[in-house]
Amino acid sequence: MEQRGSVAVADADSFAQLKSEVEAYVRGPAERWAERIEREHSVPPELWTELRERGYLRLAAPVSYGGRGVPFSHYLELMELFAMSHASIRMIVHVVNGTWRAIDALATRQQRERFVLPSIAGAIRIAFTLTEPTAGTGADLRCSVEREGDTYYLSGEKHLITFGVNCDYWLLFARVAGTRGADGTVALLVDRHTPGANVIEMDESMGVRGTDHARLVFERAPVPVANRVGAEGQGLEVALGGFLLPSRVSVAMSCVGLARRAQELAIAYARQRETFGKRLIERQAIRFMLAENETEIAAARALVLEAARRWESEDALAQVYSSMSKLNAVDMLTRVSDRALQVHGGSGYWQPNAIERVYRDARAQRFEEGTNEIQKTVIARELFDRAEA
Repeated sequence: MEQRGSVAVADADSFAQLKSEVEAYVRGPAERWAERIEREHSVPPELWTELRERGYLRLAAPVSYGGRGVPFSHYLELMELFAMSHASIRMIVHVVNGTWRAIDALATRQQRERFVLPSIAGAIRIAFTLTEPTAGTGADLRCSVEREGDTYYLSGEKHLITFGVNCDYWLLFARVAGTRGADGTVALLVDRHTPGANVIEMDESMGVRGTDHARLVFERAPVPVANRVGAEGQGLEVALGGFLLPSRVSVAMSCVGLARRAQELAIAYARQRETFGKRLIERQAIRFMLAENETEIAAARALVLEAARRWESEDALAQVYSSMSKLNAVDMLTRVSDRALQVHGGSGYWQPNAIERVYRDARAQRFEEGTNEIQKTVIARELFDRAEA
């Protein structure tokens, strides 16, 4: 695998051009897609095709894999822009640019050719499949496998699986039956149409409209041992280090982008709305709210980029910075989006209104890639481990 900082977009001018292209897309065609998604409550297949053809689903992958080689910290600048668009558009870009990485770190040559490269090319869709309805997201996984020869038989349940309905494979995490903790965990690439897999599309969510989410029930579904990523006992290593750590940083930057969009909408509304003979922008209470928003957005962005730099350099504190960046960015987004809606007054509460959509989508960030409480647990553990050392 290439270095985390390897680039195709090697110089400042070419990256600036790419960034301008993405911003123009977000403010133009993506807004039209957003209107359609909100109206139809689904993501059109043509949108996936358009994102693939524009190269937006392979931004972070190495050049040698057919990707565009954008370094992670630069990729986050693009993710900030995508997050200003519809949440489902951001979700597609975020997931596809991340799942290949989790597989690749421990993939065999055959697995790289079967799963990693086709995923980057947009030929197959892989859904990250960790969360369970009866367990926390981690070492207490209850989905289990029993091995018979060259086949695992998978049993158990998953839920809240993004793109779990319309995917080709689930990158699924389970444990070998009879094991406890991280030691028995496995990462498996499970064919979406494998016998014994029951796929139930979940009801529509409050926000992130159009993105499908699945509840999955497995009854001794056969999975080839050859589809295991890494060894038995490395399942959580694939899930946490390979995907969730950089993904939390990416979600944190998504919070920054969504907050930026909320701020733009609030400023635009305050400039044109008049009450008692004055525009809102002339009122000190409104000006102070927007000043607080701008300060919080800038501070959150700085911490996200610091977390990205630490991950790129394989710093020992990368995990805790990942959690800190997401915790801070989520809380920031909550405050910023609430103030932005308040600036709009009652009119912002009604559909169709962009700030209403932003406000709904903002709430989803509080549990994507781990709740605030999980992030606090990670941070506190690191604090006390260092103190004891």
